[in-house]
Amino acid sequence: MAETEWNKLGVYLRETQILGSIHNTLYWDQNTGMPRKGASWRSEQLTYIAKNLHRRNSSEEFFNLIKSAEVELLDSENNSDKKQILEGKKRNIELLIKEYNREKNLDPLLVELLAKAKSKGYESWQEAKRKSNFDIFLPFFEDLIKLRIEEAKQISDKYSPWETLAQPYEPDMTLKWLKKIFKPIKEIIPSLIPKIKKSKKYEWDLSPESQQNLCSKLLDEFGRDKDLVVIAKSPHPFSITLGPEDYRITTRIVDGQPFSSFLATAHEWGHSIYEQGLPSQSHQWFAWPLGQATSMGVHESQSLFWENRIVKSKSFSKRFFKEFISEGCSFENHFDLWKSINHLKVGLNRVEADEVTYGLHILIRTELEIDLIEGDLSPKDIPNEWNKRYKELLGIEPSNDSEGCLQDVHWSEGAFGYFPSYLLGHIISAQISCQLERDIGLIDNLIEDGEYEKIIFWLKDNIHKYGRAVNSMELVKNITNEELTSHYFISHLRSKINDFC
Repeated sequence: MAETEWNKLGVYLRETQILGSIHNTLYWDQNTGMPRKGASWRSEQLTYIAKNLHRRNSSEEFFNLIKSAEVELLDSENNSDKKQILEGKKRNIELLIKEYNREKNLDPLLVELLAKAKSKGYESWQEAKRKSNFDIFLPFFEDLIKLRIEEAKQISDKYSPWETLAQPYEPDMTLKWLKKIFKPIKEIIPSLIPKIKKSKKYEWDLSPESQQNLCSKLLDEFGRDKDLVVIAKSPHPFSITLGPEDYRITTRIVDGQPFSSFLATAHEWGHSIYEQGLPSQSHQWFAWPLGQATSMGVHESQSLFWENRIVKSKSFSKRFFKEFISEGCSFENHFDLWKSINHLKVGLNRVEADEVTYGLHILIRTELEIDLIEGDLSPKDIPNEWNKRYKELLGIEPSNDSEGCLQDVHWSEGAFGYFPSYLLGHIISAQISCQLERDIGLIDNLIEDGEYEKIIFWLKDNIHKYGRAVNSMELVKNITNEELTSHYFISHLRSKINDFC
């Protein structure tokens, strides 16, 4: 391979990516197998790697490599035979400069303090949740908020503090745009809640072993390559990529919730299959921005597609019914299974929430963190404010902190700005699902025929393969020929209510 400026930049990025994947491997272990007393040393390890990643991503050497590659790229623009490759390279340079500018403005000491605060925040959150005592988490929570606000101030004067923190999850997102997209949902969903109280609930449960068996069978049904994808258990389900051929997902068993681990596995599979379909899979762009997901909203749209459009479909219950029966499910027919897995009920837990009420859980979290970052909401008031807003929007109130403000891991890791991605994912998923059915047929028919490969190919060809070549809103418009709208999602919810209430 010729020693071009582009290749030199690629070598540098690959080394940075290796360091980042080591960080991800330690994070995976922290959540799946690390003994509790290992937290302090793990904090030191993650902090050390975070410092070195920041140093590499903000160094003068890195900047010079980017600029040299950019000059070399401009010199070769006249070669029309390689136009598509050149466009990809230009997009990579554009994104690298954007990310470099974000990193170079950060004080290295702040990066170190944030890494330590995230590790301590996660550790204290686990204890606080276990003991249902927000006060244990509060001092670490306050520290994370303070440090993240300082980070936002150092990074950007283009966006507001909360918008700045949200950019890595949803590039180019503004509060004005977000409020416009979410407004119809906040206005309409509360009026649908009285109707879902008519949904019939089936009382039953499955052993943890049976639930794990079903999760494994589900991944086999979808065509998982066991040499590529590994599943484990963690306190909070997640998906993570450790290398171009190393994909990990986790789930958890919840007492009295026989579908919890099953749906979580489907959800995380959706994340993983998106990662597997990115340009990075070919190794060409693995270390480059183009090989990454365009946004967490699109990422969540993929996980929600598999969880809600595939696993909760009537055809899937019919196709997978015998597997549930073999593991101890007592339903007489697949219709009862279908109705049970789609049971609509107002609840306190976001992860276990049905499709109709899920959006309200996200609206509450999004508005709370905006008030924390940009408003006058004090961290110590979160439990009371959380409970108050649940009462106002959902008509129910948590009885303790564990089932209330401590239920999610995100704030313990300083991930402010992430929550809207879940609701955006629902909205995007609904809109692209309609387009998928226009292009290749009804989802129910595809599942009945076991044509998962056909579904995956459509997703890869229309969504996954583009990586960060376009942002999320451009991607949606390219696929559906219209701007993102909540219309399809609201229509889907109404249809769901008609089926089950």
